[in-house]
Amino acid sequence: MELSLHRLRMLRELSRRGTVTAAAASLHYTASAVSQQLAQLERDVGAKLFERFGRRVQLTELGLLLTEHAEEILGSVERATLALEEAQETVSVRLMAGVWASVASGLLPHALTALAGAHPGIQVRTRELAPEDTADAVRDGELDLSFVIDYSDAPMPWDTGLERAVIAVERLHAAVPAGAVPAGSTSLPELAEHPWILASPKSHFGRAVRTACHRHGFEPKINHEVEEQSTAMAMVRAGLGVTLVSDLGLGLRPPGIDVVALTTPLLRTVSIAYRTTTSRRPALQLVIGAVRDAAVALGLGTEPALP
Repeated sequence: MELSLHRLRMLRELSRRGTVTAAAASLHYTASAVSQQLAQLERDVGAKLFERFGRRVQLTELGLLLTEHAEEILGSVERATLALEEAQETVSVRLMAGVWASVASGLLPHALTALAGAHPGIQVRTRELAPEDTADAVRDGELDLSFVIDYSDAPMPWDTGLERAVIAVERLHAAVPAGAVPAGSTSLPELAEHPWILASPKSHFGRAVRTACHRHGFEPKINHEVEEQSTAMAMVRAGLGVTLVSDLGLGLRPPGIDVVALTTPLLRTVSIAYRTTTSRRPALQLVIGAVRDAAVALGLGTEPALP
């Protein structure tokens, strides 16, 4: 019997997600492709590994047994990869990183250019995800590392199987139509009467800003829900409302809007998340160092805003 690592990963995802569709989405395959590979795994094993109940899938006893061993096998492969990297005098490896727009535009160009010059054997590929989804993708093995955020008013739940390295601490600023706030600074309560442009409460950013507004005694009047800071600022430019923008997001600022400091700072910590089992990977630590250097070059501090 020969067991494919590729198919074992699919079985593990099926166990975690409960449906073929969800497993396929997490692995970025079609549901039919995953179904075909799982069917082939059953043929390889010579036994039934799961049963369907409507859209849900339940593993058989043999399926559960193989899933337990799949965790051990895939963990061993990860440890073997680490041992080989540590034994090599030069680092040559490919890493997949989870990013979002302001990180990809504000930090990565400088960091990856510097990394390529110093360590050409390290290739970093990126995948853009919603910030609240990146840590799960690392935990599940889809990514080697990801950028994650914690807001001073809304810290993120943390998985004990992950570690994080603080990269930078950003301030949030008010982005307002030109001339709407004549003073050099403002407070959240002073923005209460303006219409707001804000991400949905399902997003970490949207929840954090709403929590900060509630703490200051008001409910923001949200006229437009958009997820990207660049989109929100374009709508600010059109005079449709106000929003908050981070230090890194300022790089996406269009002309014709004012950025005003908040008198009571609202902070967010940008970190890189990675699996505890990979913390000694030389390539990972070199990537973290390059991104930290890029943050320092932008004048961002590293004192975390975590509680």
